[in-house]
Amino acid sequence: MWELLIGDRIYSSWSLRGWLLFEAFGTPVKVTQAPMFSEALAAHLADFGSGSGLVPQMRRDGVVIWDTLAMAETLAEEVPGMWPAAAADRARARAMVAEMHSGFTALRSACPMNMRHVYEGFEPDDAVRRDLDRVEALWSGAPGWLFGDYSIADVFYAPVAMRIAGYGLEVGAEAQAYVERHLAHKAVRRWRAMGIAEHSVQPGYDLDLPTHDWPGTRRPARVATNGPAVNETCPFSGRPVAPDGLAEVDGRVIGFCNSFCRDKVIADAEAWSAVRPLLT
Repeated sequence: MWELLIGDRIYSSWSLRGWLLFEAFGTPVKVTQAPMFSEALAAHLADFGSGSGLVPQMRRDGVVIWDTLAMAETLAEEVPGMWPAAAADRARARAMVAEMHSGFTALRSACPMNMRHVYEGFEPDDAVRRDLDRVEALWSGAPGWLFGDYSIADVFYAPVAMRIAGYGLEVGAEAQAYVERHLAHKAVRRWRAMGIAEHSVQPGYDLDLPTHDWPGTRRPARVATNGPAVNETCPFSGRPVAPDGLAEVDGRVIGFCNSFCRDKVIADAEAWSAVRPLLT
């Protein structure tokens, strides 16, 4: 099994890409997460030993890969269907991914990914607007996902969709529909829910602007202090329910093995297939 090292889920756009390369295609992976700029992350990076100092990185059997484009190509050698099936589509998808990998610096710089909330009143400058215009041109005519079925191209543009959503950036109806497709994607919803459950707020990422809630409808949920839970074992790990692992979802108390499992369900209960049988 591959190991994957990532940073904060709320903020690390490249980590999101690395994780989606596994999660969105059903590929098992062992994930290690640590806050960006932390001593814990520095220790994990030293252990991986690539010397790049950046996340994500993946390794298996002593082989370490520290660039998301290289990660994508390596995994595509093993996992069918990650690139579009038609040769012309594959060529265009690779070009789009390469452009994303090396470009859109104005958008990235002005709008660091922050999946915690949506800003009100953010005004993009001309350089950001040019990047958005190019994004809209690349997404034009997409039949749902960029090439029909979900592919590596969609993985690489997922953080762009999160930036458009998070900064309230105006795009045309076609591009907005593609953004909303990502927002509804269960893998992206799980990623954000785990990011909320990390309870990590990085300094310097929040703007002094009004905010409102992240898009989407989620079941009402909160920490529960009294049981009993409707289940005896955690739906994720199978371990016994912990005293601090109770969540109330739509009035129903569900138990988990730890507070992280609890909080990722509170953040978005319906993102988790393991929890759905326990919901009313």
